[in-house]
Amino acid sequence: MQRDNRRWPNNANVAVLVTVMFESWSEGKAPPYSPMTTVLKPGTVDRLGVSWSEYGGKTGIWRFMRILDEAGIKATVCISGKSVELYPEAVEALGKQGHELAGHSYTQDTVLPYLSREEEREVIRRCAKILQGATGKRPAGWFSPVAAPTEHTAEFLVEEGFLWHGDYNDTDLPYARKLAKGTIVAIPHSDFTDNRVIRGSPRDFCQVYKDTFDFLYRSETTAMINLTVHAHFGGRPLMSAMLAEVLQYMKGFPRVWFARHDEIARWVLNSR
Repeated sequence: MQRDNRRWPNNANVAVLVTVMFESWSEGKAPPYSPMTTVLKPGTVDRLGVSWSEYGGKTGIWRFMRILDEAGIKATVCISGKSVELYPEAVEALGKQGHELAGHSYTQDTVLPYLSREEEREVIRRCAKILQGATGKRPAGWFSPVAAPTEHTAEFLVEEGFLWHGDYNDTDLPYARKLAKGTIVAIPHSDFTDNRVIRGSPRDFCQVYKDTFDFLYRSETTAMINLTVHAHFGGRPLMSAMLAEVLQYMKGFPRVWFARHDEIARWVLNSR
């Protein structure tokens, strides 16, 4: 692996990005996963699944805000355009607390590779317009549903003035990606989001990130952890307890930079 000789601000060893997925689905649609072990027949409306998904906007996102406020950490919230429309009070509160709001398609089931080229461009533009209308400023970043971009996504984002793009897993650290019409910062996605333990033990999530943090902190001078949780799952007490614990653990060390994605992206561009 090629070493990165750049150093984070204030000579931090590890940059920790707290990423919150705040998602909504189309009417009558539910997430393709849940703690339920019985799958309904295709074409049946999963009303419990729909209810499960709505927890994020009604309850989970507010618990996240309390946890992050107590820890003094600003997160990046990747939000569906529909979530912006459905939960304006939460969007306003997130902005007041200083969290970054990033585009995350209109609904979680609006998956970009399933769209035509023009449909994809329009979804990106629509989401940028919705976020700008709600917050008063253009979003700086984008993360695609199920981390699935197309060959056009990065170029469309550059055209719309986005600063960073989160659909990458080819390296550990962010980097500038030069495209025909400009440059965008590629930010690696998490290797272990909260829903990896959906039918296991939430304690595994906490242990994975403690172990990863310990390894990077002692062995590398410029490392990054993208700690990703979902409002409709991670926002529940059984997972939020683990998030609070691991954040407090990391806060106990010096030389740790808790950064929003837009801050990381600007650091990348300024350090070239």
